[in-house]
Amino acid sequence: MSEKGKVRSDIEIARAARTLPIAEVGAKIGIPGEHLFPYGHDKAKIGLDCLDLLADRPDGKLILVTGITPTPAGEGKTTTAVGLGDGLNRIGKRTAICLREPSLGPCFGMKGGAAGGGYAQVVPMESINLHFTGDFHAIGAAHNLLSALVDNHIHWGNALGIDMRRATWGRVVDMNDRALRNVSIALGGVGNGFPRESGFDITVASEVMAIFCLAEGLADLERRLGNIVVGETREREPRYARELEADGAMTVLLKDALMPNLVQTLENNPAFIHGGPFANIAHGCNSVMATRLGLKLADYTVTEAGFGADLGAEKFFDIKCRKAGLRPDAAVVVATIRALKMHGGVAIGDLGWGNVDAVRAGLANLGRHLDNIARFGVPAVVGINRFTADTDAELDAVREYCKTRGAVAIECTHWADGGAGAEELAQKVAEVADSGTADFRPLYPDAMGLWEKIVTIARTTYGAAEVTAPPNVLAQIAGFEADGFGHYPVCMAKTQYSFSTDPSAKGAPSGHSIHVREVRLSCGAEFLVAICGNMMTMPGLPRVPSANSIRLNQEGEIEGLF
Repeated sequence: MSEKGKVRSDIEIARAARTLPIAEVGAKIGIPGEHLFPYGHDKAKIGLDCLDLLADRPDGKLILVTGITPTPAGEGKTTTAVGLGDGLNRIGKRTAICLREPSLGPCFGMKGGAAGGGYAQVVPMESINLHFTGDFHAIGAAHNLLSALVDNHIHWGNALGIDMRRATWGRVVDMNDRALRNVSIALGGVGNGFPRESGFDITVASEVMAIFCLAEGLADLERRLGNIVVGETREREPRYARELEADGAMTVLLKDALMPNLVQTLENNPAFIHGGPFANIAHGCNSVMATRLGLKLADYTVTEAGFGADLGAEKFFDIKCRKAGLRPDAAVVVATIRALKMHGGVAIGDLGWGNVDAVRAGLANLGRHLDNIARFGVPAVVGINRFTADTDAELDAVREYCKTRGAVAIECTHWADGGAGAEELAQKVAEVADSGTADFRPLYPDAMGLWEKIVTIARTTYGAAEVTAPPNVLAQIAGFEADGFGHYPVCMAKTQYSFSTDPSAKGAPSGHSIHVREVRLSCGAEFLVAICGNMMTMPGLPRVPSANSIRLNQEGEIEGLF
C-alpha cells in the first residue's frame, strides 16, 4: 500500500525497491566476482566458464512452477515462482529462481510483462521487460543473418541447388505483427534477388531461440546452429546452415547472449533470467545454461514453464528435462479462485461475487492438470494465489477437492506480502522435494514414432478422442522418420486457453478432435513442431494494444508498462 492507502502498481513497487549492488547478489549465492560482467549496477551476465568451475558440485533440488489453463482473470504463475523462491530463502533454504525473459510482443500487446507482480517481483522490472541485456536482439540478428545468407546464396548462383519453393527459413521480429505473417520478398528487379514468398515469425518462436535455450555451451550451440535446415532441393534433399557456412558467424552474434543473466527479487534473492520461448508455439522454458547454474549454486532451484501444465509442464518434462538429463523433484500448480470460476462458466464481469458452485465446476480443470503431472512421476502441490475478493468457502472447496485427489492446496498471499506470504507453500514444497518420492519419467519413449508421440500427447494430456492431419503432413512425418529423425520429441503448437484447439472451451473438455495442420522439423533444436488448429507463430496485436498506454512522464519515468 502507498502512504495514502492506495494500492501501488507493480512498477511503483519495483521503483521503491532497495536493491543490492549486483556483485553482492552474486556473492550471496557464491558467484566469484571475476565471473560477473555487470550491465549497470543492477544486472549482470555470468561467464560461461563459471559452470566449468562448478561441474563437480552436486545438483540441488529442482522445482517446477506451472499452472491451470490460463484465463483473462489471471493466475500469477511467475509471481508465485518469485514468491516461492523468496519464501524458501526466508525459511533458510538457499534458493535461486530461473525464469524466462519477456518478449516485447506481449509487453506491447495484451499479456503484459513477465517479471512477477506486487511484492513478488524481480527487478529492475522496466529493464527486464524492455530490451534487458539485448539477448533477444542477438537471437533475432542471428536468425536474420541466416535468412540473408540463404537469399544471398541463391542470388549468387545457388550452388547448393535450394529450391526457392522449398526455402523454409523465414525471418523474425520480436513484435506482434500479423501483417508480416506472409510476405513477398526480393521485388524490384534482378539486383534484389529472386522474388518469392516468405514470412515472419515472432522471435520467441525462432528455432534459434529454441537452440539457444537447449544448448549446453558454445560448442553445442554452434553444432546445433549448423544443423538448422534452411530448405530443400528439387529432389527434396535438405540443405543445412553449416553448408552455407553460417554457423560460425551466428555463434559469434550469440556468444555474449549465451551467458546467463543475474538479477534479484525485491527481497534481494538471486534470479537467473535467460531465454524466452513461448509455450504455445515453442517449448516454453528458460535456458538449460541458467537452470544448470542454479542447480550447482543453490540447494533449491525454482523454475517455471509457460502457460498451463498441458503445454508448459509437458514440454519442460518431455523436451527440456529429456534433452538436458534433468530430474525434477516437485511441482507447484498455481490456481486462482477467479480463474477456477471462469472455468466453471462465470463471465469475467461476474467474478467479484462468491460462487462456490462455479469453483467446484471449474476444479475439473485443476484435476486434469494434476493427473497430467502425476503421469511424469513428479509430486505436485497446489498453490492458491489469493485475491482479496476470494471467500473462505471458495478456498475451502479447493482444499477439499485437492484432498480427495491426494494433493495439498495452500493459500498464498505473496503478491501483497512477498516471501512471507509464501512461507507455508515453501515449507510444503521443500518437504516434498526432500522426500525423494519423485520418480521422473517422460510421457513417451524416444523410440516411439513421431505421429504416435503426437497422438499420445493429444489423447493423454489434452483428452482428445481423435487426432487428424492431412495426407501431406503424414507424408512429411514419414519422411522425417525415414531420414533418421524419428527419435525426436514433439513440441505442440496449440492454443493455451483450452485443452482443445478451441480457445473458448473452458474447464476440462474431452472427446474432441485435435487437427495437426502443419509440421516443422527443427533439426538444430532436435524436436518436431506440430502446429494444431488455428495457432499462429506470429501473433497479432489486440484491438487496443498495451502500447497505446505506455509513455514517459515529465520525470522521464516509464508509465503504463503495468
